[in-house]
Amino acid sequence: MINFAVGPVQMDEEILAMGSEQIPYFRTPEFSGLMRENERMMCRFMQAPADSRALFLTGSGTAAMEAAVMNVFSQKDRVLVVNGGSFGARFAAICRIHGIPFEEICLKSGCALSEKDLEPYAGRGFTGFLVNACETSTGVLYDMEMIGRFCRENGLLLVVDAVSSFLADDLRMKEWGISLALTGAQKALALPPGLSILVLDRTAVKRVEEGSPDSLYFDLREYLKDGLRGQTPFTPAVSILLQLNRRLKGIEEQGLETEQSRIRGQAEDFRNRIRELPLEIATKSPSCAVTPLHPLGRDSHGNCVSAYRIFEVLKDEYGIYVCPNGGELADRIFRVGHIGNLTHEDNAHLVEAMEDMHRRGLL
Repeated sequence: MINFAVGPVQMDEEILAMGSEQIPYFRTPEFSGLMRENERMMCRFMQAPADSRALFLTGSGTAAMEAAVMNVFSQKDRVLVVNGGSFGARFAAICRIHGIPFEEICLKSGCALSEKDLEPYAGRGFTGFLVNACETSTGVLYDMEMIGRFCRENGLLLVVDAVSSFLADDLRMKEWGISLALTGAQKALALPPGLSILVLDRTAVKRVEEGSPDSLYFDLREYLKDGLRGQTPFTPAVSILLQLNRRLKGIEEQGLETEQSRIRGQAEDFRNRIRELPLEIATKSPSCAVTPLHPLGRDSHGNCVSAYRIFEVLKDEYGIYVCPNGGELADRIFRVGHIGNLTHEDNAHLVEAMEDMHRRGLL
């Protein structure tokens, strides 16, 4: 089985082997030292300001999204939410649940955010901005430099979900004025799911320290305090944190640019290989993490080929996972990921399978 999903992704052999080892006790000086290394490297790779903090939460990326919103914002805020798909809608749902006043900038599927979209919201007293750097459901990569500029000019605290874009696309917290960025283990970090990481600049840290969320587990004040001694307030995903340390050290040894270039090359190679297939990239601004594809072919009955059916056939008949969509996009768009332990040879296998499907009238 070859896994082109956007997460969980294929892991390399060293990381897989670590996952089979016995889990050590973690309230030790040795584990605390490892966690301080993890914090230092995460802040470095997020290109965060020098006094930033990294917090480690046992939970998926959505846990980090909710923790970020409920700790950094309150009912006194007015937040702008970019809603270009299911993950933008998730930020809106989190605000709604926690009673945080918000307005949505709703975008059509596959469309990027533009300066024209932002203009109506300038100078209107908003205090925060929530955005998914890559709207994973549609593969759209937003212009974070433009968004950062808008937030600085209007005094908005910028919180960014970088779950699928971290390591795959550029992310510059300090330069772009991002106060909090979050990611998950199962994307380009290529680790098992169950760990999310939040990186906070001094402004976000101050917000957390002054807040009082209605939560025990998601109270980030406790994570800030325990993080000073290299620990977490509750039992963490110990094995994944050990794997994270190995993965981050590998990136540090080869260089962040090398890792980003590898993923970008994987995406470019795949997109070049599919030029002759009846497939349309469903956005003009795709992330390097994923290519969203809209099938243009028709089946033997003259009906449009279903994107979800393509996912099923690749899985069941060719042993290849791609990423389906849900809701109204289920039959329109499927996604091919470029993160994880994938190679150009893997791309070739996937494209050969799709070419065979095309010959069979299934694509």
